[in-house]
Amino acid sequence: MRSFIWFLAGGGIVIFVAGGVLIFWVAAFESGFSARVPPSAMESWLARRIRHFSVPESAKRLANPAADSEEVLAQASAHWADHCAGCHANNGSGDIAMGRQMYPPAPDMRKAETQGLPDGELFYIIQNGIRFTGMPAWGNGGTQDTEDSWKLVRFIRHLPAMSAAEERKMKDMNPRTPDEFREEQEERDFLNGNDSHEQTQHH
Repeated sequence: MRSFIWFLAGGGIVIFVAGGVLIFWVAAFESGFSARVPPSAMESWLARRIRHFSVPESAKRLANPAADSEEVLAQASAHWADHCAGCHANNGSGDIAMGRQMYPPAPDMRKAETQGLPDGELFYIIQNGIRFTGMPAWGNGGTQDTEDSWKLVRFIRHLPAMSAAEERKMKDMNPRTPDEFREEQEERDFLNGNDSHEQTQHH
């Protein structure tokens, strides 16, 4: 009897995966594998289900050891601003150039699709990434790396309640390109009455 149950379960998984592959190929045929076409509702649903089933149950049951404190939140927000905001935006909306242009686009992490996941599942995704998306695997097995990932889970839980002041503060921690850094320095010099840049140009 047990063997029969496992046979049915295996058959169900095969059918599920085969259906996902079929939907993927139909979508690819229509769009030519273009990342410009938004995923269909069916693709998005199927991708979330496959991701959910790919996370071990033992990982989903893990409790977050990071303290629920202002100190942890401050550390995690700085980490997020430096490492994650380039794709997810400071507020987790994904409404940023890199996030919008991915396939699938970066999700709005303030919504139920993310907030409804267990802490352990969020941690597992941060550590191991998600295949066939832009989400990389950040885990390296180190103690500090593990602690940082758990702190990020605390930050993700805070995203729906993030204030405008917090977003502005994080903007100062976002990475800068050389051109952006130079423009900001020139603006600061101008506001401070420092005309050394202008004098240098004239010379």
